[in-house]
Amino acid sequence: MKMVFISVGLCAALAAGGCAGSAGSAAPPVPAASAVDLTNCGLPLHVAAPPKRAVTLEQNATEIMLSLGLGDRMAGTSYQTDPVLPKLRPAYDKVPVLAKLYPSREAVRAATPDFVYSTYTSAYAPDAAGPRADLAKLGVPAYLSPFACENASDATATFSFDALFGEIRDISGVFGVASRGEELIHEQQDRLAAATVPTSDTSLLWYYSGTTTPYVAGRGGVPDAVSALVGARNAFGDADQKWPAGNWEEIAQRNPDVIVLADLTRGGDGDSAQAKIDFLRKNPVTSTLDAVAAGRFVIVPGSSMDPSIRSVEAAEAVGAGLRKLAR
Repeated sequence: MKMVFISVGLCAALAAGGCAGSAGSAAPPVPAASAVDLTNCGLPLHVAAPPKRAVTLEQNATEIMLSLGLGDRMAGTSYQTDPVLPKLRPAYDKVPVLAKLYPSREAVRAATPDFVYSTYTSAYAPDAAGPRADLAKLGVPAYLSPFACENASDATATFSFDALFGEIRDISGVFGVASRGEELIHEQQDRLAAATVPTSDTSLLWYYSGTTTPYVAGRGGVPDAVSALVGARNAFGDADQKWPAGNWEEIAQRNPDVIVLADLTRGGDGDSAQAKIDFLRKNPVTSTLDAVAAGRFVIVPGSSMDPSIRSVEAAEAVGAGLRKLAR
C-alpha cells in the first residue's frame, strides 16, 4: 500500500503541533525530487517527496543529518550522549530537543514529522517512539540504520565504512541532496586514506569499559574494521561478539602490543581514558602487561567506536598513535 505524507487530516490524528506549511510555520524550500523507495531493515520505505519536518531519535542520526546540511528540515532531535561536534553545534542549537533520552510516541507525533530516523533499534521500542510499522500506518516513513535492524537476519552484520557510506547515501537520497552525500563520503574517504599506516603485526586491545569485567572489542564492529584499515590486528578479533565481556587473565595471556582506550563521557567508574590508565597501572594482573609498562596507549573518543560519521575519528586517532609509537 502506498504511503502518504502528512495531510490536514493526519495532523489532527497526530494531535498538537500543526503541519508544516500552516499559517505562521512556513516550511523551508526543498529541492524537487522523485519519490524514493527503499527496503530498510526488512521493511519497505516509501518517501513521496523530500521531508521537511524530520525527527532524529539519537545523536548519530542527528549528526549525519546536520553533516548533510539538513538542520532546517528537522522538527526535533533527542538523546544527546556526547558533546555535539563543534562544527555542527550552531545548527544543532536551532533544532528543538524533544527529550533528554528517547521521546515518547506522543512527543514524536506532536512534532508532526514527515520522516523519522534512528541508528538504534531501541528508539523504536513500544515505550519510546513506537515500532516503525506503526509510524508507517500514520504515513510517516521511519528509517533505521542497517547496522541495527530489529531482526538480526536483516542487519549488516559486519561493520564496514562502505556500508556506513551506503547509509549516508540513503539519507541524502531521501532528502534530495545526493550531491551533498557524495561530498561527505569523499571527505570521509580522504580522511581514512590519510589514517592508513604501513602493515604490521601490531596487536590492539580495544578496551571500552568496565574494571571488574572489561568489555573489549571483538569481531565485526568498528574497532575490527579500523584495526584492519591501519594495518594492525584486533587482539580479540576471534571473539564471536562485537563487544564480549573479557577477563584480565586472558588479556594478560594475549599481552597486546598497544591498548586503545575508549574515552567515555558518561562519568561512570573507569569510563574516562585516564581512569582506565590509572586502573591498568594499579591492577596486579594488568600492571605487568608490556603495553602498560611501556605506556603504549592510544586514546579514542568512545562515541567513535559505534557506526557513525565519528567512526573516522577512531581510524585517525589509532593511525596517528601507531605512527607516534613507531618513532
